[in-house]
Amino acid sequence: MGRPLPYGVEGVPRIPDDLDLSPDGYLRYAQDLLDERLAFNAHEVLEAAWKSAPEDERSLWQGLAQLAVGITHIQRGNIGGAVALLRRAAERIGEAEWAPHEIDAAGLARCAAALANDLDSGAEIAPDRLRPRLLRPK
Repeated sequence: MGRPLPYGVEGVPRIPDDLDLSPDGYLRYAQDLLDERLAFNAHEVLEAAWKSAPEDERSLWQGLAQLAVGITHIQRGNIGGAVALLRRAAERIGEAEWAPHEIDAAGLARCAAALANDLDSGAEIAPDRLRPRLLRPK
């Protein structure tokens, strides 16, 4: 979950700092990591995509990265941080005038807002809700 590990414990391989994939490659990689409950790593992949995206897509990719780090905060038990990031993610993703690469912007904005609202009300979050689908259903 992105936390430092005790000395001698082997962790999950790091995401390379120079990761350079196609948009579809970033999305597939991030989805695989979310499905494996590695939201922090998915955040790093989506952050790399955000930093290399064309200007007109950057806000959407930033929102996706915020969604993944919001999920990371849920996994770590930091509810306040999760709510703040999920609300920012919902706003940023929801602002997308168009969603390239089959990204389910409307569904992800709803997902982020619903998670934030449920956390605010003290609801238990089912583990499957921490694996949002990044692409529109076919």
